[in-house]
Amino acid sequence: MRPILMKGHERPLTFLKYNREGDLLFSCAKDHTPTVWFADNGERLGTYRGHNGAVWCCDVSRDSTRLITGSADQTVKLWDVQTGVQLYSFNFDSPARAVDFSVGDKFAVITTDPFMGLPSTIQVKRIVRDPSQQTGESVLTIKGPQGRINRAVWGPLNKTIISAGEDAVIRIWDSETGQLLKESDKETGHQKTVTSLLKSADGSHFLTGSLDKSAKLWDSRTLTLIKTYVTERPVNACAISPLLDHVVLGGGQDASHVTTTDRRAGKFEAKFFHKILQEEIGGVKGHFGPINALAFNPDGRSFSSGGEDGYVRLHHFDPDYFNIKM
Repeated sequence: MRPILMKGHERPLTFLKYNREGDLLFSCAKDHTPTVWFADNGERLGTYRGHNGAVWCCDVSRDSTRLITGSADQTVKLWDVQTGVQLYSFNFDSPARAVDFSVGDKFAVITTDPFMGLPSTIQVKRIVRDPSQQTGESVLTIKGPQGRINRAVWGPLNKTIISAGEDAVIRIWDSETGQLLKESDKETGHQKTVTSLLKSADGSHFLTGSLDKSAKLWDSRTLTLIKTYVTERPVNACAISPLLDHVVLGGGQDASHVTTTDRRAGKFEAKFFHKILQEEIGGVKGHFGPINALAFNPDGRSFSSGGEDGYVRLHHFDPDYFNIKM
């Protein structure tokens, strides 16, 4: 499995997202410029220029016409995927962190960071087809819990919003009223900041990665803990294979250990676990810094990882990957 190295970002990667067909890969980094690539050969198609700060998160509409990006410059921008034209900019009073289109792309959920005494918030915006009719007001604003909310995604049928962040608690909110419906249990839940949250392809369960060196699989409706995957290092990113019963986790060593290993070795690996048996299957090495972003192609035949080293590495699986026996 020879990775394709995609060099286009000057700063650490923050997020990776495939479109629904899996032919385009969108990458966000701390260098202000979200980028789109061909997902089969890693060719760079173009960039979306206009942000003025690190871009933390993005999502692409189901028909691959619209891109939404959340940035530390206190804006969330809507883009035309094909032309790279900025269609609209939502302005906030604090840095925007997570963005996620609803099923049907009529709404987007956005989280903003705590900033200058303002609490973190979860906001829902209505997205209209015609950009000239787009307005900035929120349909719903939830004043968030303490600390940053690193991820917020829509639950099944857009009835709920699932959020997680610095206080390590996963919460399910009613997307109509903003009422808190469920919280993860302190004992069984994560012990440290939740860095990533990713839904399965059918939305029935989701995976969270945390700095407590574990990832957990949850039921989207009941918030029941299903599985826990334990690693030796903090988890910055996680992804679920849409094809096989695999999850992949990426992360970094603690800063104190980074200097003691050989820098040339590309020691930072994406670790594969069996989703059901919770056992480690193998790892893919290569990054020269912690892995900050992971994504599976929707066909499950390739995956990409983005690192602190500014590279996106695109891996097409070898045939024997599909025959791994546990």
